[in-house]
Amino acid sequence: MDTKANVRLALYEPDIALNTGAMIRTAACFGAHVDVIEPCGFPFSLGALKRSGMDYIDETDVTRHDDYDAFLETLNGRLILLTTKARDPIYDWHAKPGDCLLMGRESAGVPEKVHKTADVRLTIPMRPSVRSLNVSVAAGIALSHVYHISNSDRGLR
Repeated sequence: MDTKANVRLALYEPDIALNTGAMIRTAACFGAHVDVIEPCGFPFSLGALKRSGMDYIDETDVTRHDDYDAFLETLNGRLILLTTKARDPIYDWHAKPGDCLLMGRESAGVPEKVHKTADVRLTIPMRPSVRSLNVSVAAGIALSHVYHISNSDRGLR
């Protein structure tokens, strides 16, 4: 029985290897493909990611893209940007196969041009007195939501 999230997880110019490894591990747990959009803020290598990604790196496909434009050429579904600047909560959204969840940089999110290319902008509701979640935690929440909804729709748990 196929119980995957049926989405991709894209990391826009990630800054921190440990977060990237954690997101790859999380994507593996939910059956999501990972796209890494260069440049990274660290030398991208499996060795740099092994500590946080552990052996889960072998459980998912990871594709590296030279830049954002090269990544856009590979999309075959909607681009869903998770951002603190959105109004719509992720919990009101249902993924479609081929959708791609885009996570911004730890240090700066994504530039305005990326905001404009997103088909949907969503946020994870949280207390107004805090700024943001760690990007790997946010990716985990988003992938868990997609996984739960897509498998509930198919009568799976």
